[in-house]
Amino acid sequence: QVHVAESGGGLVQTGGSLRLSCAASGSIFSTNVMGWYRQAPGKERELVATITGAGITNYADSVKDRFTISRDNAQNTVYLQMNSLKPEDTAVYYCYCNVDVYRFALRSSYNYWGQGTQVTVSS
Repeated sequence: QVHVAESGGGLVQTGGSLRLSCAASGSIFSTNVMGWYRQAPGKERELVATITGAGITNYADSVKDRFTISRDNAQNTVYLQMNSLKPEDTAVYYCYCNVDVYRFALRSSYNYWGQGTQVTVSS
């Protein structure tokens, strides 16, 4: 019922920038928390940044002052502007969306994940 589409990954040099985008579509009543997680080979998935519907943001310490998360509620889209990229940022980045949907007149909250987009930062 809900589809999450990511884009924006790629290969950049140290110090470069990338902008990730993620759009949730489908029968969505509202989007709640949206965010980005990442997973490097051999590591667990970790939080990068989240943003609430009210615009309150939360960042991992490792990306503070370098990454900026934002959202467009009208488009159910979340962005991650990544600046001053480091090789340590290399990972698959996953979009996370918590959305409210209606099924048989019942409002429920669900978590959805994007397919992941590869970010590679060369040294």
